[in-house]
Amino acid sequence: MTTQDAEMKELPAPISSSPSTLQNLKEIVSLLETGAYAREVRRIVRAIRLTMALRRKLKASVLSSFLNFALPPGSDVHTRLSSFIPKEEDCEMDVDLATQTPSKHLLPEIEIFCYLILLIFLIDQKKYGEAKACASASIARLKNLNRRTVDVLASRLYFYYSLSYELTGDLAEIRGNLLALHRIATLRHDELGQETLLNLLLRNYLHYNLYDQAEKLRSKAPRFEAHSNQQFCRYLFYLGKIRTIQLEYTDAKESLLQAARKAPIAALRFRVQCNKWAIIVRLLLGEIPERTVFMQKGMETALRPYFELTNAVRIGDLELFRTVAEKFSSTFSSDRTNNLIVRLRHNVIRTGLRNISISYSRISLADVAKKLRLDSENLIADAESIVSKATRDGAIDATVDHGNRWMVSKETGDIYSTNEPQFAFNSRIAFCLNMHNEAVRALRFPPNSHKEKESAETRRERQQQEQELAKHIAEEDDDDF
Repeated sequence: MTTQDAEMKELPAPISSSPSTLQNLKEIVSLLETGAYAREVRRIVRAIRLTMALRRKLKASVLSSFLNFALPPGSDVHTRLSSFIPKEEDCEMDVDLATQTPSKHLLPEIEIFCYLILLIFLIDQKKYGEAKACASASIARLKNLNRRTVDVLASRLYFYYSLSYELTGDLAEIRGNLLALHRIATLRHDELGQETLLNLLLRNYLHYNLYDQAEKLRSKAPRFEAHSNQQFCRYLFYLGKIRTIQLEYTDAKESLLQAARKAPIAALRFRVQCNKWAIIVRLLLGEIPERTVFMQKGMETALRPYFELTNAVRIGDLELFRTVAEKFSSTFSSDRTNNLIVRLRHNVIRTGLRNISISYSRISLADVAKKLRLDSENLIADAESIVSKATRDGAIDATVDHGNRWMVSKETGDIYSTNEPQFAFNSRIAFCLNMHNEAVRALRFPPNSHKEKESAETRRERQQQEQELAKHIAEEDDDDF
C-alpha cells in the first residue's frame, strides 16, 4: 500500500495574507480558547482548518516564537517540544508576542494543538525520527485527557502518529498501541476517535496483507453514524479492498464507487486509487467501465495502464492482455493489484469465447483455441474444457458436440422477454432512493434550532406585554390630564 491515499487534503479556509504567520497562529489559539471555555467543538474544527491553510508557511523560527507565546516558558511541555525544533534554523522570535501567555492556566486544547502543529511541521520537513518521538509523546499525553473539545485534535494526532511510523516502515510497531487507543476511545464514547483509529488499524493490517484480521476487526468494531466525511471515505475504500480479496465483488464495487464519489475534490490521489480498484472489480464482474471513467480531469495519466487493460479484456484478446500485464507490471505491483489482474485472465478468455459464440453458430474447437490464442500443449482439449465450463456457468448459450469437436451456439433470445429489465430498473430505483436518503441525512442545521423557535415566541409575547403596558400607562397619563 502506498502513501498516496494516506492523507486526503481538505479545502482550507481562507486566511488573510497581510498578518504574519505568528499572528495567525495567535488568532487560532484565541479561537481554541473560546471553543474550550464554551465547549463548542465547531470552533475547534475551524481552528484545525485554519491551521491546514498555514501549513506551508511554517518555519522553525515561527514555531519557536509560537511555543514561547502559547506555553509557559520553562515548563516540561515547553522544554520537550522545543527540543524537537531543528537547531540549524535561525530561531528568531518576536519578543512582544513570545513574552505573552494566552491564559493563566494552560488549556489541554492548546497543549495538544502545539503537539499537532509541531508534528505536522516535522513530517513536512521529512524529519521522521523527530516526528516519531513527538508523536509518541503526544499520544502518551492524550491518554490522560478525556475532554470532548480535545477529541477533534486527538483524531488528527492519531492520523499523523500513524503516518510518521508508516513513512519510516515501522507501522507494525504501533499496532498494539492503536488497538489500546481504540479501546480507550470506545470507553470514552469518542466516536470521531473510534472512526479514525478503526481506519488506521485497517490500513495497518492491509499494509501487511492481513486481510482476515482486518475483516475480523471491522466486523466486531462498533458502528455508528459517520462524523467525518473523510474518515467515512477511507473506511469505504478499505472495506472495498477487503471485499475484493474475499471475492465479494458486488459489495466491493459499491463501496469503492461510493468512496470515490464522496471524496473531496482536492483528494485527487485518493480518488485515483479508488477508481483503479473499482475498474479492476468491474472487470472481474464482467462489466466494461465507460470511457469517461478514464478521462476524468487529472486522472488520464494515472489510469492509462488500466485503460489499456480494460481494452484487452473488452476485446477478449489473451495475447494483448499478457502484453499489457507485462508492460505495466511495475505500476500494478506498486498499486498492489497484481493478484487481481491474474484473476482477470479467466474473464478475458470468457469474453473472447462470448464474442465467438455470438459471431458463429458453429465453430470447431481448434478454431476456438486459435482465436483465443491459447498457449497450452493440448489446445483442443483445453478449448473443450473451457467451452464446457463456460456453458455450465451460463456465460455462453451453447453446446459442445464432443464427437465432431464443435461448439454449437444457440439462437439469441429477446432479453425483454425476461426479468432482466425489471431487475435493472429496480436496482436504479434503489440507488436513487439511497442517494436521496444520504442527502437528507447530510443536511446541516444550526445548533439549538429547536430552542430558537421557543425564544422567538417568548420574545414576541414579551414585546406584546410591553406594548400593552405602554398603552395602559399612556391611557393613565391621559386620564391625569
